[in-house]
Amino acid sequence: MIASDRISAFDVILPRTIPYKGQVLNQLAAYMLNATKDICPNWLLQTPTGNSSIGYKCQPFKVEVVVRGNLCGHAWRTYYSGQRILCGALMPDDLKENDFFPTPLITPSTKAEQGHDEDISEQEILRQGLATEKEWEQIKAYALQLFARGKELAMEQGLILADTKYEFGKRDGKVVLMDEIHTPDSSRYFYAEGFEERQAKGEKQKQLSKEFVREWLIANEFMGKEGQTVPEMSDEWVETISNRYIELYEKVTGRLFEPESISDEENYKKIADAMDKVK
Repeated sequence: MIASDRISAFDVILPRTIPYKGQVLNQLAAYMLNATKDICPNWLLQTPTGNSSIGYKCQPFKVEVVVRGNLCGHAWRTYYSGQRILCGALMPDDLKENDFFPTPLITPSTKAEQGHDEDISEQEILRQGLATEKEWEQIKAYALQLFARGKELAMEQGLILADTKYEFGKRDGKVVLMDEIHTPDSSRYFYAEGFEERQAKGEKQKQLSKEFVREWLIANEFMGKEGQTVPEMSDEWVETISNRYIELYEKVTGRLFEPESISDEENYKKIADAMDKVK
């Protein structure tokens, strides 16, 4: 798998690439997969270059497992509209944006091959045969354990893992964690310092995630709907996004990001050499 520098939002690939984004996602995902492999098996074998990974091919469950510790993003937009049920999960009354839920909620969505992913309840997952009852119970257990570990790792770096999504598959009859985890494309982090004070004052939380890209698009009247046009991305804005991704990597891992600048030819050669050793 090669992580590209492309960026998407609202299920639309934006017109400009983001320097080093692929390396950030690939290296952060590898860090988190290695830090959670004692909880459940995952697909990763090795990362031969900064933006590539070699791993097992799995048969995916067509469900994205979203775990929410805080009322934000899509959950908040649903809550603010007056609804209290999201994907079959009950959201308590009298919460403010970004408040903690009493316990983390699992709010799945479909993994659409085309078009937009859609919210789905546990009952619909089972009714549509997207997973068996036994598989779904295992997936839920893994997801909550992974989220708990993710929160621990984040708190060690002064962050709050507010929400995230996991994707699972099957290999040799067993449930396996797939794809990236705990990256800015799949997760939302708040800064822990000052969190309670900002909540008490009703102030916006300081966060590390891709949400700032979505907010910029919304402010420019784009949400991926028919007839809408992606706003122009200036060089300055592209650089800002790149720096925010690098900031998140360094903040989450506590490591300095070291950009790898090699040609495509050298990149593919290193991947091919690693693949030969795996075989």
